[in-house]
Amino acid sequence: MLKENGEQSLKTFAETAYPPTVTEITSGIYHVMGYAHSNSIIIEAENSVILIDTFETDARAVKLKKIIANITEKPVKTIIYTHGHPDHRGGAGVFSDTVEEVIAFAPMKPVLGRTDELNDILNKRSSYQFGYHLSDDEVITQGIGIREGLVVGEGKRTFFPPTTVYKEEKVNRTIDGIRVELVPALGETDDQIFIWLPDNKVLCCGDNYYGCFPNLYALRGSQYRDVSAWVESLNLILSYPAEYVLPGHTKPLIGRNHVQEVLSNFRDAIEYVLTETLKGMNKGLTIDELASIITLPEKLDKLPYLGEFYGTVAWTVRSIYNGYLGWFDGNPTNLNKLPPKTHAAKMLDLIGSEEKTITEIKKALEDQEAQWAVELCDLLISAEREIKIAKQLKSEGLMAMSKLETSANGRHYYIAYAKELLEN
Repeated sequence: MLKENGEQSLKTFAETAYPPTVTEITSGIYHVMGYAHSNSIIIEAENSVILIDTFETDARAVKLKKIIANITEKPVKTIIYTHGHPDHRGGAGVFSDTVEEVIAFAPMKPVLGRTDELNDILNKRSSYQFGYHLSDDEVITQGIGIREGLVVGEGKRTFFPPTTVYKEEKVNRTIDGIRVELVPALGETDDQIFIWLPDNKVLCCGDNYYGCFPNLYALRGSQYRDVSAWVESLNLILSYPAEYVLPGHTKPLIGRNHVQEVLSNFRDAIEYVLTETLKGMNKGLTIDELASIITLPEKLDKLPYLGEFYGTVAWTVRSIYNGYLGWFDGNPTNLNKLPPKTHAAKMLDLIGSEEKTITEIKKALEDQEAQWAVELCDLLISAEREIKIAKQLKSEGLMAMSKLETSANGRHYYIAYAKELLEN
């Protein structure tokens, strides 16, 4: 979201959200945070270690291996992936010398056919979202963790493919004396699970909770993240008598009452956005109208674990709209719109001249109306008129907006795109 001092708010969040910490949750269970982009959970079993997620690179997983060695001499024999995102499993290969089983779940929804034909654009947009090509000075945080090791010279991804892939609704096992319940839970990914340790009242929730407003839509692009299913997954998590909830990013939740309070508010925030969006859609409001008017109620908006530092309410609204109704907003004007170049040229002719448009852009930037400025720049760029100055001014506008953006993802996108405009 854009707000005054948005960049500073993000800095403040990053300074406190994931300090490097190894927390002994209960006897034999450790939550490891801040040594990589994602967290890891160490469970000391009778004769071995069960590891939940493995950091994102081999170099960082080596650090994790040393942390384990400081706790116990027992080898890691079992790895459980909470989901398939590479930041949670890219270090798994480091444990290949001792691991006997790697457990994961199949996606509950199939990947759209021919998605691999979009690899180029998905990779490009991912680099924008995560700031992969930005310097450390330009990147305050990667949102819910420190920068990935891959982009700061700390190793490479060394995946270890699952040896056991479940499709069941629930799996109960005893692994080297530790009772575990593995439960698929749609949310940030379609293969997301949580792990319940009944003897310790510990629940490992993966990425279905972390300490800021969730990424209900990824700017890099992805299949629709089912917001209603995410709410139901949180309801399911809340039904367990957990005294400790260990997320895949940010700090653990400790204490039964604290767990219930935080997860209930987290769920309520997501459900509120879903409900209000659906209500507005049903009344015929457009996607832009809804994104501009729906905000969290005050009692939720001020909670420290619902700050819009990763996902945002507005992007969630837009995703829900497209997920339920698709691209058409109901206005027949938009059924067969003019090509962008034609529309832009006609708008510039209506304004009067390219020079007048450039003057208005500069005035908008001076008046701190950067969004209006970049929209005017797009007219010039689409019409292929005064492209060089338009790109320069748009870059300036995007950099101004990055100062207002609270979301690390949005901020990275503004800065990366602004730099590319000048390079081109």
